Amino acid sequence: MIIPASRLLGGLSPTHFLRDYWQKQPLLIRGALPDFRDPFSAEELAGLACEEGVEARLVLERDGTHPWELRHSPFTDQDFLTLPETHWTLLVQDAEKHAPDLAAIIEPFRFIPDWRIDDLMISYAAPQGSVGPHVDEYDVFLLQGGGRRRWQISTRAVGADNVLPAAELRILRDFTPEQEWILEPGDILYLPPRVAHHGVALEPCLSYSIGFRAPSHRELLSGFLDFLVDNIDPDARYTDPDLHLQDNPGALTAVTLTKVKGLLRQYLNVEDGVLESWFGRYATEPKPPFGAEPELGPLNEAELKAHLGGGGTLERNPGSRFAYTEQGKDVVLFVDGQEFLLDPSVAFLAPLLCQHRVLTPSLLRGALKQAPARALLLDLLNEGYLVIYEND
Repeated sequence: MIIPASRLLGGLSPTHFLRDYWQKQPLLIRGALPDFRDPFSAEELAGLACEEGVEARLVLERDGTHPWELRHSPFTDQDFLTLPETHWTLLVQDAEKHAPDLAAIIEPFRFIPDWRIDDLMISYAAPQGSVGPHVDEYDVFLLQGGGRRRWQISTRAVGADNVLPAAELRILRDFTPEQEWILEPGDILYLPPRVAHHGVALEPCLSYSIGFRAPSHRELLSGFLDFLVDNIDPDARYTDPDLHLQDNPGALTAVTLTKVKGLLRQYLNVEDGVLESWFGRYATEPKPPFGAEPELGPLNEAELKAHLGGGGTLERNPGSRFAYTEQGKDVVLFVDGQEFLLDPSVAFLAPLLCQHRVLTPSLLRGALKQAPARALLLDLLNEGYLVIYEND
């Protein structure tokens, strides 16, 4: 079911929300998803947390080895059988990448650009379960599932030293709430970065956090410089065939400094397309555990046509990221850090692949008529960026 963003936002249009709330102020949306039903039970979530490769955490406010004890996955059944009755929380990261059907929860939030969306985190909390008052450096939509949770927030600035000493989690030492709500199933609370918040389960409950990527300036600059360095001739060296005798051998002369500045500017004054190429690759780089893997038995074109001709679909690998740019007359598709310069005849595929997570035969009808388009789809499929599920 496709949920209009205006319904999700309590009647606000996405334009209104972005203008007045995004990264500006919190927003409580009552009944945003009134028919929401938990896709997971607490037991199923715990089972997922026991699997290898799943990032999960247990937070015990009390009854652990110390207050606010933090435990990391993988867990065992015994770990859950020995938990106390109250004051603990299980958190599972990247849930939609392990269970692709959960991407449906993220879908209504795609009025925010895909490259900014990080993951869906699911948490189960026993009564009075919490991870303590804290701040996040990114935007988050908190969707309430089964059960109720009390949320308290404060928009006051939080000092860097306002954390509990010796705690593994960055829990605020001093937290005075300004507003408080009890969220019921289907309610959503949006919080901009750096808004202090504290959620406490009033009864056993499930919560869903749609979190967003917020790379630091240092990360962006470091990533861009690494990209530039990878494309510099490793044998290119500083030279000074016009070196003149100087009075003091320890002096860094104006001539030398000018030469070094010119050398660095040569690389930093990038040509058109270089920044776009780097950022497309950077923005679609998958998280390390979720990179696509090539198919062991590659499909051929006849098999692809037969699959789609029979009503089958192609779906995006749940861990893959897609994006595209239009650079003049060129359309470039980026998938998992890889770059595909598309022939003009198949340029229409880039926005199609980026808009839809599930590609149906009707969506691909035009593509299937063109050999270059079929070749691109087959390449993406055999590299693992697109997948065919057995129930198709």
